[in-house]
Amino acid sequence: MAAEPFNLDARRMIATQTAPGGVINRETRFTFSQNGQTVEARYAGGRVKLGQLVGRIDRDTFEFRYAQLHEDDTLHGGHSRCQLQREPNGKIRIVEHYEWANGQTGTNVIEEA
Repeated sequence: MAAEPFNLDARRMIATQTAPGGVINRETRFTFSQNGQTVEARYAGGRVKLGQLVGRIDRDTFEFRYAQLHEDDTLHGGHSRCQLQREPNGKIRIVEHYEWANGQTGTNVIEEA
């Protein structure tokens, strides 16, 4: 039996684990929408005043580009490649491997709230 495809549409998520020196945290709230394989999300909270991401899902891989405005009014962006995982309770977990435009890298875990 094939696994159910991942669908992030209307899911609300928070960062539960963040890289040292990262910007998102447990206060950062993500709201996703998905149409087919195309995904977008808006997020804010913590040090992020406003963030937007756009990407696509291919099976259990989620790739996206993001731009975010920080509380100090600096603008940053980059790209991420993620693994999507389904928890036993049916909630989705995103393990994000990001790279900022300046080359800084790290890993975050984002889970359904």
